[in-house]
Amino acid sequence: MKVLSIIILILSIASFSLPKKIQKKVDSEIKKTYYVDTFSFNAKTIDSEIAKELPSAFGVDNFFEIKKDSIHLGYAYVSKAPSKTDQFDYLVLLDKNLVIVKAKVLIYREDYGGEIGSKRWLKQYIGKSKDNEFRYGDNIDAISGATISVRSMTNAMNDLMKSLKILNEKGIL
Repeated sequence: MKVLSIIILILSIASFSLPKKIQKKVDSEIKKTYYVDTFSFNAKTIDSEIAKELPSAFGVDNFFEIKKDSIHLGYAYVSKAPSKTDQFDYLVLLDKNLVIVKAKVLIYREDYGGEIGSKRWLKQYIGKSKDNEFRYGDNIDAISGATISVRSMTNAMNDLMKSLKILNEKGIL
């Protein structure tokens, strides 16, 4: 019975992983951002009742804790946001104090608006925390030809910050 429980646990953890293409990009960004070669990347489970209160889509497969040995480095949040006719995948890396250290568009699927993935534009989010609010055209620059994606990313980042604030206030993070 104990062996069966362990197998079920392993299978349930393994089933909550990112697609291989996304995982490879996430791993690369974690290595570059935290200056590590090896690390653990484990799903941070949020109780479903608490997750219902959150503006962001926190699930078992998109919020992760990053550790090097037993040292807590931070968190990774991987999600999708709508663009004009499709969605784009993005990554937000946070330090252990929930401050953004990296924002990256992983896959952009439109012909226009790809400038949203530029390091120069995304650096607007670096150093911001759960206590910040982003406003399109105010503290977040517009990009000609990418208005829908810029607004979408801005809204997604605001939802993430609000969610992190709630989780922090509840003592979960």
